[in-house]
Amino acid sequence: MNILVTGGAGYIGSHTVKQLIDVGHQVVVLDNFYSGHRWAVDPAATLVEGDIADSNKVDQLLKTHRIDSVIHFAGYIVVPESVSDPFKYYENNVVGSLRLIRACEQNNVARFVFSSSAAVYGLPDAEQVKESAGLKPINPYGNSKLITEMTLNDVSFAYQSQKTPFNFVALRYFNAAGAQVAGNLGQATPEATHLIKVACEAATGKRDQMKLFGTDYNTPDGSCVRDYIHVEDLASAHLKALEYLADGGKSLRLNCGYGKGYSVKDVVAMVKKVSGVDFTAIEADRRPGDPPSLIADNTKIKNLLGWIPQNDDLELICRTAFKWEQAWQARQQKSR
Repeated sequence: MNILVTGGAGYIGSHTVKQLIDVGHQVVVLDNFYSGHRWAVDPAATLVEGDIADSNKVDQLLKTHRIDSVIHFAGYIVVPESVSDPFKYYENNVVGSLRLIRACEQNNVARFVFSSSAAVYGLPDAEQVKESAGLKPINPYGNSKLITEMTLNDVSFAYQSQKTPFNFVALRYFNAAGAQVAGNLGQATPEATHLIKVACEAATGKRDQMKLFGTDYNTPDGSCVRDYIHVEDLASAHLKALEYLADGGKSLRLNCGYGKGYSVKDVVAMVKKVSGVDFTAIEADRRPGDPPSLIADNTKIKNLLGWIPQNDDLELICRTAFKWEQAWQARQQKSR
């Protein structure tokens, strides 16, 4: 396939691009380098600097490279920031995505895989969340993902009778974490807020301490519970989604997680174990927009896509993240 990957220089995008290249696809990466890095993009991919909101550039890329499939990662993802600056999230995540989707439809792009989020569920009632659960986001980030899903659904429905129908898979991520097992890629997002990344920064001494945001939730140990998925398993889900669409599959929304949860305190303890460092973790107030627990029911993605996780192990996730953090900091020191 000829695939455009937006945000392909970022954390999850770069891992996905690597896997796409490895199986022989032609890949074009569009990234504005807000949080991505040139070095993270596989050299076999065509790298273009630009923004998804630039309709002329996107249109040109789709035509020039005869793109038939798009994987859309380019989006802002920090929940507290979305609460304090909703305009930023609606402008990029909603308006930018709308322009990208319109360009795809105008250029007969048949397949679209969207980087969505479990944040669309808000505060779910069940311990494990099914795709059929109520969609009630509690923050602008979650709203922006849901609006884009709704846009994709409406466009897919409207153009099913076309010669080239438009179909999509929205992958509702739970918590991406870890780094490439081979050690060449990992999270290098400036001022990242992901728990495991932050804990690894504390373990390597980049941070003097880390904070546990909320320890009075209605969970077993009072801290938030999340479903952590290794980034390489998450990347492989995108390849499976493309294969499904290429085989004539219709539009879907799928949870992408392991189906089990770990608390913030569990994760901190594991990072301390794999690093051998007893770093300081202090209790702090809750952050706005954080649900107490989010765990995926992943039955649907396994059954429909044949997705089989290879790295379902919190210790492996934390160990690869810690080793990457050590290597990343050494790289930064060397470049100074």
